[in-house]
Amino acid sequence: MRRKTGRLLRGLALLSALALGATACGGSDDDSAQKAVSAADIQAALKKGGTVTVWAWEPTLKTVAADFEKKYPKVKINLVSERSGDKHYTALSNAISAEKGVPDVAQVEYFAVSQYALTKGLTDLKSFGADKLADKYTAGPWNAVSEGDAVYGLPMDSGPMALFYNKAVFDKYKIAVPTTWDEYLDAARKLHKADPKVYIANDAGDAGFTTSLLWQAGSRPYTVDGTNVKIDFSDAGATKFTETWQKLIDEKLLAPINGWTDDWYKGLGDGSIATLAIGAWMPANFVTGVPNAAGDWRAAPLPAWTAGDKASAENGGSSLTLPALGKNKELAYAFVEYANAGAGVQSRVKEGAFPATTAELQSTEFQSTKFDYFGGQEANKIFAESAANVADDWSYLPFQQYANSIFNDTVGKAYVSGTKLADGLKAWQDASVKYGEEQGFTVEN
Repeated sequence: MRRKTGRLLRGLALLSALALGATACGGSDDDSAQKAVSAADIQAALKKGGTVTVWAWEPTLKTVAADFEKKYPKVKINLVSERSGDKHYTALSNAISAEKGVPDVAQVEYFAVSQYALTKGLTDLKSFGADKLADKYTAGPWNAVSEGDAVYGLPMDSGPMALFYNKAVFDKYKIAVPTTWDEYLDAARKLHKADPKVYIANDAGDAGFTTSLLWQAGSRPYTVDGTNVKIDFSDAGATKFTETWQKLIDEKLLAPINGWTDDWYKGLGDGSIATLAIGAWMPANFVTGVPNAAGDWRAAPLPAWTAGDKASAENGGSSLTLPALGKNKELAYAFVEYANAGAGVQSRVKEGAFPATTAELQSTEFQSTKFDYFGGQEANKIFAESAANVADDWSYLPFQQYANSIFNDTVGKAYVSGTKLADGLKAWQDASVKYGEEQGFTVEN
């Protein structure tokens, strides 16, 4: 690490109370060299047995843990699953900072992996041979867990984007499903004119959604090389996004409703929110959250910024990692590989998880699955194609959690005031640069 690392680690440590940072695992740079762990070492550990503590909220891991224990009866998986989101990261960061109670395995979302990795909070899984698994995964998730030769986790799922649309609403008003964002804008105008209570989508400003659309548009606002960071929201891809989305905002074509609220579910159910551009993990949420609209909705490819372009992006997804201070590393890695690259993948897919592994995505069984909720549509074909078209050169900031936390104070103003979206992005850029410099990063604006 560079000389600024000590200051950087102390700065990021202050964020743990807000679940916005990771802290160092202690030790010097020389400690990072890890001894290679062979398959024989792992088998010996499995034969000996022990307990593996796993902090993860993903529900399908309950089945994976039970199956793993059945296969390896001397191993006990202690699955701690009551925390997610900020509470999960707060607990993880605090445990690492205190060097006490650190889990052997931790679920970490893709946007947060680099932050924990940079501050030496995660084990480099290359020493276990994880780098040889790269071809098993689609480009977006693998890029999120790897940096150079290092591998900081194994992808658990993915969120290639698609456009979910209410077919009943589109049919009622005789509007074609948009294939480009320009067509999407036209459809938004037609829908709202036909019924002022109907909006093409909801959007009250969301960091994850915005960065996903920037990713798809070809924008690369973040460039990261260790503690050297560049932030720039002025490229051509960002301009594509802001020009189109500004029209949707100015013409009041977006429902001012936050996602995952009661009003959001109501809008998806009664047709007043007609589309949703989101990750391919969404179908299960339709089934449980909007049961009254079963049969009305369908999936389609994400609209293109240029006609004919196939580019997509990820929205969400997470990995399983081995915190550097965790114990029982051979057993922990065995569980992670089983869950994310072995037999556990198929059991998780059967329970509704969306895979990051190409074998499952390309399988006939997966792609021919009919979704009753979507009128029998074989929607996985659309999702699998989206996954294959995600560019692998996207980077998140090593303090992305903090950046996301100030989104509403910067970009979010464009949705509730006269602030232009491009100006909001510039304000987000400036605030992120300021914070990065305060934490000891070298930031180019």
